[in-house]
Amino acid sequence: MQYLIQLLVSGLAVGAIYGLIAMGFAVIYKSTGLVNFAQGEMTMITAYIAWTISTTVSGNVVVVALGAILAAVVLGLVIERLVMRPMLGEPVFATVMVTIGLAVILRSSINFIWDAYPHGLDIGVGRTIVRIGGVGVRTGQIAVIVTLLILLAAIWAFFRYSKIGVAMRAVAADDRTALLMGISATRVHAMAWAASSVIAGIGGVFFALSYDLSPAMFQLGLKAFPATILGGLDAVLGSGLGGLLIGITENLAGGYVGSGMKEVAGFAMIIVVLMIRPFGIFGERDIERV
Repeated sequence: MQYLIQLLVSGLAVGAIYGLIAMGFAVIYKSTGLVNFAQGEMTMITAYIAWTISTTVSGNVVVVALGAILAAVVLGLVIERLVMRPMLGEPVFATVMVTIGLAVILRSSINFIWDAYPHGLDIGVGRTIVRIGGVGVRTGQIAVIVTLLILLAAIWAFFRYSKIGVAMRAVAADDRTALLMGISATRVHAMAWAASSVIAGIGGVFFALSYDLSPAMFQLGLKAFPATILGGLDAVLGSGLGGLLIGITENLAGGYVGSGMKEVAGFAMIIVVLMIRPFGIFGERDIERV
């Protein structure tokens, strides 16, 4: 029983990381109608910047957190302005191919700017193990689960009640009509890319804090994408919850079936779900979802 609880807790923790990155996918899709295949690489870049800051101001958690968030905002805005904005009005396939090319460039930049060796992100917190019901849990794992829940509530309120959130949904539904109503599509796209970069970047920092920082971190995007599909590309909250489901499923499969199944459990799950609900568990056609 204790082994099962340990698998569930660690599955929730890694699932929360998947959920944050999946929410980044969903924010961009819900606001722009685009799938960003460079999400994992953007997550990795933010984590590396956080590590760089931590080596400069050792132990200053606030500076590392604020610096990482600021860097994620700048990264998202720069990508939107220099790479994605010129693609406005172009075919969706061409735009998606641009994000794939961007992913390759960002992935290669790690070796040029930093190195190819793994590093540990040590900011003085997050690695302490506490006992909850006889199960050992790192404080960083607790923090990432709490962070996901807070962001789920905040994003739900943002899209539901704020003018900017409503504008993002309007642009995604019909950018030309939104433009006629005085909504700036370019501004909405910029905010969406910045928000997506921050949310996914937070997930990347938590991953580096709990595990290791390495050039292989881009695979987090591949791990999180099934969570987005599972929850629904147009459902930001569903993507976050989908991350939790994927994390738990992977851990249970790895713990009881075999370590090899851990890598494919998430993808097997979305195949089954999509055969039943093609738009994901929380995504629905012709219905606005948050």
